[in-house]
Amino acid sequence: MELSRSVWLITSLSPGAGETMSKHSVRGGDVAGLLTRFAQLQEKARARTGQMFPIIAVQEAGLDGFWIHRVLESEGIESYVVDPASIAVSRRCRRAKTDKIDGEALVRTLLAYKRGEPRVCAMVRAPTPEEEDRRRLSRERKTLTAERVQHVNRIKGLLFAQGIGDYEPLHRDRRARLDALMTGDGRPLPVHLKAQIRRELDRFELLLEQIKAVEAERDALLVQADECAQLPALLVGLKGMGSEAAALLWAEGLFRTFRNRRQVAAYAGLAPTPWKSGAVDREQGVSKAGNPRLRTTMIQLAWLWLRHQPASALSLWFQERVRRNGGRLRKPMLVALARKLLVALWKYATAGVALEGAVITQA
Repeated sequence: MELSRSVWLITSLSPGAGETMSKHSVRGGDVAGLLTRFAQLQEKARARTGQMFPIIAVQEAGLDGFWIHRVLESEGIESYVVDPASIAVSRRCRRAKTDKIDGEALVRTLLAYKRGEPRVCAMVRAPTPEEEDRRRLSRERKTLTAERVQHVNRIKGLLFAQGIGDYEPLHRDRRARLDALMTGDGRPLPVHLKAQIRRELDRFELLLEQIKAVEAERDALLVQADECAQLPALLVGLKGMGSEAAALLWAEGLFRTFRNRRQVAAYAGLAPTPWKSGAVDREQGVSKAGNPRLRTTMIQLAWLWLRHQPASALSLWFQERVRRNGGRLRKPMLVALARKLLVALWKYATAGVALEGAVITQA
């Protein structure tokens, strides 16, 4: 299925119809029409072959999220969601791209996947509605903190243009200080400028209240999770691991089931990408083809791990590798540390494998 806001294009390959793919369209958002079309295609296949075949559907992961996938599964339809970047396409500089071509490519990819061919594509594991909703808190907090930075920079920029560089909107006395400010040439702040900054502070303070509310919801969720699961409690118990990092690790990555450490690293986009062909053998760096929020958090945690857990085996490994390189390559080695730390936290949270030398602050 090729999904857009206005039209859903169905490309089908039915038993008894040869290799010809048929195209059908329904209005975007018309789930009843989609299910009716599926039933018609299934009935036509039964009329041609005398057998009833199951319906198998595939769609690309995108703006529509997973609600269509859940509707199809609730109707007994075998549904898949595929990562569109994993589908093989022509590497020509200027290639044809239409919904018809994309729909046929999806069908061929699904056929190869069902035949069991390896490395055909990357199917997305749809989270449950509860797992998906749990991500909202960390993601909303990140959005709000980014807006907070914008407000602070805007206020500081307005004042710097008047020769004032020591005003801090984050301080609690921001209102009183604003009234006492003088420009660099000794004048009181212009009336309209002061009014604009006050309105900025109104929005800024509302933002601070919203951040507090989100953090309170996050902490309550962690406490509630501790009563029925050990994972958040284990993470928060590590020295240097704060509530935000623990909540994000739990909501974005460690709630999933991974078969091995390579899958863990690949999900965060921290897997290596070698380039080997003939005599060429070089490393392109990490793939970054994963969850960007989890990857960013792991890079930050790697720095914090070195500060708060200097005696751990991972920190000692990092220090030894940097020393061996003469103090160079600290940043690439930090990415490697982030990958190792994520794998170690996954083993610790799911299998109880202790992090060697790590300090635990609470049970």
